Amino acid sequence: MPAWLSALSPEFLLVAIAGTGGVIALLLAIAAVRRMRDWEFRRGSVYLVGAAMVAALGVGGAMLAASLHTYSRLTHEQEAARAVLRALGPQRFELLLVREGEPSRRYELRGDEWQIDARVLKWRGLGVLLGFDTVYRFDRLAGRYASNDQERKAPRTVHALAAEGALDSWQLLKTYHKYLPVADALYGSAAYVPMADGAQYAVYVSATGLLIRPLNDAAKQAVGGWK
Repeated sequence: MPAWLSALSPEFLLVAIAGTGGVIALLLAIAAVRRMRDWEFRRGSVYLVGAAMVAALGVGGAMLAASLHTYSRLTHEQEAARAVLRALGPQRFELLLVREGEPSRRYELRGDEWQIDARVLKWRGLGVLLGFDTVYRFDRLAGRYASNDQERKAPRTVHALAAEGALDSWQLLKTYHKYLPVADALYGSAAYVPMADGAQYAVYVSATGLLIRPLNDAAKQAVGGWK
């Protein structure tokens, strides 16, 4: 397989396919108009239907590419975010989430632990053959209670980390993965660690999921004394 092909991102290829489909649909539409003008209605109708089908596929490819653009490419384990915690009160913390290429955001969390979720898209079949990288997108940040009783009854704090678009490639691939040989979307990952005043953590993502590592003594002591 050519190296230049394996270096292309899935969304770029989808855009290229969508663009090619648009050109083909336009040519078919022109041919349909010409056949209609020459009173060849049957052949013109065939061209017109073909143009509509190709155009629909092109639009679908473009929308899927736009959705995939919200995911980050993953070739190996890499640091994806950092979290800094500050105590606000009993079982109340402020978490500063720092992600590369995005503005830092602060979230208030209740509980004893914090959890971050991500969606992971792993390619298979033709996708693997073409060299597509695994892609991921952070989905949710939440506070957790160590006590099961509190987890059921105490106030919960959950924050969305990804804006929902008109087309979500995760839901599309999850629904139609049996008919799409290039992707396997049935995979999500979550990790959680204790919250402590001044604790700093790094969130890593690999093809097998999320991993959180302590960065300073406060975080190491929180993890070391975790029950």
